[in-house]
Amino acid sequence: MSKVPISACLIAKNEEKYLEGCLKRLKPYGFEIVVADTGSTDRTKEIAAKYADKVLDFKWIDDFSAARNFCAQNASNNWILSIDCDEYVNDVDVPKIRILTQKFPHALGIINITNIILNNGEQQYGKEQVVRFYNRKHYSFINRIHEQLAVNNPAKAGVYDERFIMPMELIHHGYAIGPEEMKKKQQRNLDLLLKDLENNPEDPYACFQVGQSNYVLGNYDEAIEYYNRALSYNPDPGLEYVQLLIVGRANAYKRLGKYKEELESLEPYINKCKSAKFVFINAIAYYDNDEILKALMLFIKATTLPDAQKLGENLTDCYRNIIAIYRRVGENDMADMFVEKYEALLAEKERILNA
Repeated sequence: MSKVPISACLIAKNEEKYLEGCLKRLKPYGFEIVVADTGSTDRTKEIAAKYADKVLDFKWIDDFSAARNFCAQNASNNWILSIDCDEYVNDVDVPKIRILTQKFPHALGIINITNIILNNGEQQYGKEQVVRFYNRKHYSFINRIHEQLAVNNPAKAGVYDERFIMPMELIHHGYAIGPEEMKKKQQRNLDLLLKDLENNPEDPYACFQVGQSNYVLGNYDEAIEYYNRALSYNPDPGLEYVQLLIVGRANAYKRLGKYKEELESLEPYINKCKSAKFVFINAIAYYDNDEILKALMLFIKATTLPDAQKLGENLTDCYRNIIAIYRRVGENDMADMFVEKYEALLAEKERILNA
């Protein structure tokens, strides 16, 4: 029996590269650890047995949600922390988590995740918030891939809508891989996503995810096609994934060198999308179209928004561009005002990458 009434559930296949580091960091917090293996041929199960309370076998059926739900169903506790084998737990406040589960029995927990990314051989990082903590009595996973939590009882869909921020950070290393490995991973994802889309052809979220995989694969025209298809179903621009979709489409135009289309694609959403990520990409679009003063104002605005930290390394890019623009127009004193913040973020990057 775990010391804390929470079960950390992981699904695994050939994860010997990361699994020991993941479980070694997870073990001290007193959660029950349950690992569902989906057909490993390496040392994954051997490593899992050193740390996990339960190691289960699940026959892979091309469905991440099915595997996650199987793992959760076989846990000893109702509260489930769903993490991946290539994620390392950091900064956990267990007593506060206990309080939150008692205060919000039907809520979902949002976890801050820092993604380590390999870009042209250089390690970079991004940040996101993902729902990964839930009570299995009320929620389970849906979608074949890029799974999401949904209420078990549809009648409660509008009732169980509370969220809280988990006092926990995850460092995700799964994107810090070479281009060939990333291409293989994204092609697998795309194949599963297209199967989901066949079953739900008018689902804007499914279209968005197909667009995302095509973008990572460098299929920018195809990405734009699916982003546009998602938007044709009029999803709410206030939803986070819709804002990421709009940002992704602008980035795809940028990759194709279509800078006018990059800027024009954002214009209908300027008054609807308020996230730091949207403001940042809007600044980039102005910069690409040589409207540097408009870009400057938006780079500064992005750094002041409540969700600025979600920009990850792009927050560093904001300050770098602010400094560069001020120097370009001869305002060196103004540029100097932002140097200290820029250097502090460079130091933060070193801390994160060496965590």
